[in-house]
Amino acid sequence: MAIETSVQPQQFQVRVPLLKEGRVHNVVAQVGPMSVAMKCYAEGGENALHTHLDEPHVFVVLQGQARFWGPEGETGVLGRNQGILIPAGWFYRFESCADEPLVMLRVGYGDGSLRVAPDGHPLPADSAENLHVEGVPIPGAYYE
Repeated sequence: MAIETSVQPQQFQVRVPLLKEGRVHNVVAQVGPMSVAMKCYAEGGENALHTHLDEPHVFVVLQGQARFWGPEGETGVLGRNQGILIPAGWFYRFESCADEPLVMLRVGYGDGSLRVAPDGHPLPADSAENLHVEGVPIPGAYYE
C-alpha cells in the first residue's frame, strides 16, 4: 500500500550570529508543530522560571556553557555537545555561564504559546519580566 504525502523534508544550516549583547532565537526549520531553532546568548539566558504547558523541547549546547535550574534549584551545567530534554509542564530557567557566547540548538514539539510562570500567568519569551534583551550581533561573526 502506497502512502501519499505533500510534506517534504527541510534542510537547514546550523548557523547563528554571535552576539556582543542580548539574545536571538532563529527558527531554521518547521513542519507542523515541530520546530528547530538556533539560539545565541551573549549573557543571561531565559532568566524567569517558566514552563511550556504544551511543548516538550530539547536544548543542545554547541558553544559555551549553560546552567539550568528547575523548581528545586540548580540541575547542572551543560557544556559543548551536551543536552537536556525538558518535558512539557516542567519549570526551568537557564543562563550562559562561560566567557563566550552561548549557542544552542533547540528542537520543540508544539507551538509554545502556553508559556507560563509558576503562578500561571503568561510569560512571553521577549518580555521585560523574562529580562529579554534584543540581540546585538558582532559584525561578521557567526557560529557555524
